[in-house]
Amino acid sequence: MLIRAGYDIAFATDMAVPMLAMLSIHPSRNRDLRSAQRIFTQPDVTAYDYVDGFGNICTRLTMPPTGITISCGFVIEDSFLPDVSAPEAIQVPLEQIPDDALHFLLGSRYCETDRLSDQAWALFGRTAPGWSRVQAICDYVHERISFDYTAARSTRTAWDANEERVGVCRDYAHLALTLCRCMNIPARYCTGYMGDMDFPAPIGDMDFSAWFEAYLDDTWYTFDARHNRPRRGRILMARGRDAADVALTTTFGTARLTRFDIYTDEDRLGHLVP
Repeated sequence: MLIRAGYDIAFATDMAVPMLAMLSIHPSRNRDLRSAQRIFTQPDVTAYDYVDGFGNICTRLTMPPTGITISCGFVIEDSFLPDVSAPEAIQVPLEQIPDDALHFLLGSRYCETDRLSDQAWALFGRTAPGWSRVQAICDYVHERISFDYTAARSTRTAWDANEERVGVCRDYAHLALTLCRCMNIPARYCTGYMGDMDFPAPIGDMDFSAWFEAYLDDTWYTFDARHNRPRRGRILMARGRDAADVALTTTFGTARLTRFDIYTDEDRLGHLVP
């Protein structure tokens, strides 16, 4: 399937404000692009990209005192297959976890492994290690949290989400991956485009979303505790320890978000050769 995706995001400010943006797709999806992916700004400002320590594309720019609009649009080819399911995937013994995956076992800004460890072992210590354990965690989080856009809060942690029992996609991901880490399963936070093209009818705003990946059987597998079912059409943008590592935009000064339009749709004008 060809997917048309992009955004128009605007900020107002009365001073020059440096910004860090993580609004490009992940380099692992570059080969799937069927049109150029280029970030435009209005007014036009100098911007440049670099790759961070997690392999994500980051863009640095400075908003002028008049504010700024950041836009991008592209077409990408996607298999539109559901997330891989591997019920037989085993849990990797702690001693055999690769060095570069170890930091995805540790606590981080939004993922308090120290506060949730005892509860995690009480809830999941008797589950079969591996895929079944991660799925049990997703089932728990899916039932534990009620989705509510109006309850979104940038300061909510995994512990908070578990206690408050309400949140948005990032809260589902934070709680689930924290519980995985408590059970010695490396887990990392993911953000990207997630449309609703695999649903028979629109289910609301489904364009940018968060999910997580768990390391099992020497492979990173996608899990989504919010929907708790394999989804189709994910377009990865960034991975990190939690949302602090992969914020869409980070401003180093005062700025107000005035526009946030995201789209992810099937490109019906294109076609794929069988």
